[in-house]
Amino acid sequence: MDAIRLGPLYIPIAVALSLAAVLAATLVAEWFQRRRGIDPGTTLWRMIAAGFISARLAFVLKHHAIYLAAPLSVFDIRDGGFESVAGLIAACVVGAELTRRQAALRRPVLACMLAGCAVWFGGTLLNQALTPAHTPMPDVMVRRLDGREVALRSFASRPVVLNLWATWCPPCRREMPALMAAQANHPEIAFVLVNQGESAATVAAYFERERLPLQAQSSTIVLDPGSQVAAHLGAAGMPTTLFYDAAGRLRTRHVGELSPATLADKLAAIRP
Repeated sequence: MDAIRLGPLYIPIAVALSLAAVLAATLVAEWFQRRRGIDPGTTLWRMIAAGFISARLAFVLKHHAIYLAAPLSVFDIRDGGFESVAGLIAACVVGAELTRRQAALRRPVLACMLAGCAVWFGGTLLNQALTPAHTPMPDVMVRRLDGREVALRSFASRPVVLNLWATWCPPCRREMPALMAAQANHPEIAFVLVNQGESAATVAAYFERERLPLQAQSSTIVLDPGSQVAAHLGAAGMPTTLFYDAAGRLRTRHVGELSPATLADKLAAIRP
């Protein structure tokens, strides 16, 4: 499962699990305050803030060259660019320091941390167990912009970035320049941009309006009028991007907008 749907909104599963973990930890903190008269809430939220900031900073440092070109994008966290291990370590260090001289807080804070970690890791393992171990590229036919049909799997002779998008989708439009730039920089990877449910005229008009290199990229822009690809892959929303290695194995997938840094992070998993 990629995301959880709440009305018109799609929340990526990683975000949903993180929120659930924070909720579990705060509920345990509330229990200690009511039943034991000990309030670990302030310490817990300082740990959460430290973990959140550290996870983001670790990701930014990892891709510092990209962020130096656009410094303000450091604050745009919609791409999900976080290093969870770094965040967890930072939270533990801050928690240990804050409780070093307050012995009464050690057990409540530890209980909050264990509750949060149990929810996060348990949810992650459950989601992995319910997700097929090997999700092949769908065996469906798509159309090139000139109307010719082509098998989607015909692109799988090398690593593939499979992006499901539409012109009416704002995050899809925002991430398109990053995908185009990555394709130019990584000719060894096939970037297949599968438009969902729109006509060739609509797609061509969009590329002309945005001054994107339609002709140069026409071999990778394909149409899926019936949205069969999204149905086969169980894509919860758009944009959804799947990353296949050269052996055709699905290595990772991303729901929501990709920033240049997040895209670079994902490409590292499939580059030859």
